[in-house]
Amino acid sequence: MNKPNYFLISVSNRENLELCKKFALAGFTNSINGAWAYVEINEGDFVSFLYGARAHNLYRVKKKEAIRDAKDLPPWKPITFKPSNRTYWFPFRLYLEPVRQFEELLIRNEFAYVAENLLLRGGYRKTHFQADQTTLQYVSQVGRTIKENVETLEMPKYETFKPKFCLRRENENPPEVFSFKEVILQALIKKYLSKNSNLENLMDVCGIKELDINNLEVLSEKALPEGHVDILIKEAVPIGVSRKIVIEVKLGKASENDFKQLKYYVSELGNECLKGVLIARDFTKRALEKLGKEMVALRYDIDWKTDVMSFEELGKKLNIQEHTL
Repeated sequence: MNKPNYFLISVSNRENLELCKKFALAGFTNSINGAWAYVEINEGDFVSFLYGARAHNLYRVKKKEAIRDAKDLPPWKPITFKPSNRTYWFPFRLYLEPVRQFEELLIRNEFAYVAENLLLRGGYRKTHFQADQTTLQYVSQVGRTIKENVETLEMPKYETFKPKFCLRRENENPPEVFSFKEVILQALIKKYLSKNSNLENLMDVCGIKELDINNLEVLSEKALPEGHVDILIKEAVPIGVSRKIVIEVKLGKASENDFKQLKYYVSELGNECLKGVLIARDFTKRALEKLGKEMVALRYDIDWKTDVMSFEELGKKLNIQEHTL
């Protein structure tokens, strides 16, 4: 696989959008969602800005950086969200290379995957939305190429850090150390399945022979009317039918209700959904009794050598295997 992913990054106001464009720079807040976006989007991926139900410009990610003590650093002012009245700033940053200039409404069919998630998952409260390869192909042809140089942001001297995650809350120290949350596990599993060998193993466990792993893409989240699938594997270039595998991820022990929910997602997507997969740390006995032939149970394990680990370290310690009684 190893294809670049494409994300739309939510921007909170027009002023911040103009600053993002001016300096070809994206920023994420000092929250777990900000850290999630930062670890999920990689160098070489493509991004657009999302504001006012429009996608703005296409950029390639050149570099990532997490900046220590970034509260008063340019270009964005700290922002306070209501009703929580919490103030956030932007330590997690992506340095971007402009590729194309455009302003495209999300109502176009080519943005359907993102638009559905945006509509059904609470609008712009999310930091980012992953789009599929169809959308990336579309935005790679609209508008015009950008030839103008972007402005250089003048910055005082600063230190950087690598965000880490911990099991015990007493070790939490945002934005440098966050408690290990389900969204981080989802990002780890998505990256794990983006390797051909791991994806091939998943196909074997699921008993799926008809899919070419080189024609698959692994996407984060798929919204449905009554919930959302954590990870969706689908054909990047479907012909005639669009076959899919849905994956639910649970940080702890999966319950009977988790299998019921997964079964609903499989049913909702119809006969194009080849299998539902539930990945959890463990499963209750009653939950496994709900395991139908349309579903597979996988157990994940992370060897926490130390209580605080980076995303890259966690990825090396992640292991996923078929659950056995």
